[in-house]
Amino acid sequence: MSSVPKRQKLDGAEANTSAGPNEEESEALEQIDACQNEIDALNEKASEEILKVEQKYNKLRKPCYEKRSELVKRIPNFWVTSFINHPQVSGILDEEEEECLHALNKLEVEEFEDIKSGYRINFHFDENPYFENKVLTKEFHLNSAAASENGDWPASTSTPIQWKEGKNLLKQLLTKPYANKKKRNSEYKTFFDWFSDNTDPVNDEIAELIKDDLWPNPLQYYLVPDIDVEPEEEEENDDENDEEAFDDEDGEDGEGDEDDEDEGGD
Repeated sequence: MSSVPKRQKLDGAEANTSAGPNEEESEALEQIDACQNEIDALNEKASEEILKVEQKYNKLRKPCYEKRSELVKRIPNFWVTSFINHPQVSGILDEEEEECLHALNKLEVEEFEDIKSGYRINFHFDENPYFENKVLTKEFHLNSAAASENGDWPASTSTPIQWKEGKNLLKQLLTKPYANKKKRNSEYKTFFDWFSDNTDPVNDEIAELIKDDLWPNPLQYYLVPDIDVEPEEEEENDDENDEEAFDDEDGEDGEGDEDDEDEGGD
């Protein structure tokens, strides 16, 4: 196996001839750097323009969201059903919380005028036996030195829940036997745990799911049962037909065997 020849050290006149290519490489690198600066400037400009477009369409979408909210009020338990059918959000709902969320009549996500600075999630409730609040709000402040008391960002805040006497679900769920709690793959946390917890907004997956998935199109989750029922029934019917066909074949074979035995006996 031949080896790659080593580069020989140049000296004297040969060294002078290598100065040209080195200068060309340096010049090329400088030009590449200049190109990269232009690309970065364009990317920054594009981000600013995309932000303006997003702000424009947020305003255009708002009347549609408001109309949808009014229509949703005509459908009982729309939001709690959508929550329950959502594969991730449902994982933090306890049975008592599901009962409480039957009073949820409106959900809305509001991005701040400066989209990059954050957003809020508003939960509107009818009169209910659990708390006095009509609206519970969780806000997320991003990229702002004033986001939290210690100057760190991002940060989140949430409305203090005014629980009615003996109805504090947070306290009840903490003392609830684990065997009666829903099984979860991750550390046990409930909906109101999530709402009240503002210790780690950076990794708040639930907030992101509500903002970017559930809020833009809740109908897809509300209708999940209607979509899933038919295929399951068809599969069950297919299984039953297969079993009947198998039984019929066995029955025919069995009858044939009996006939053979009778003929043999005769």
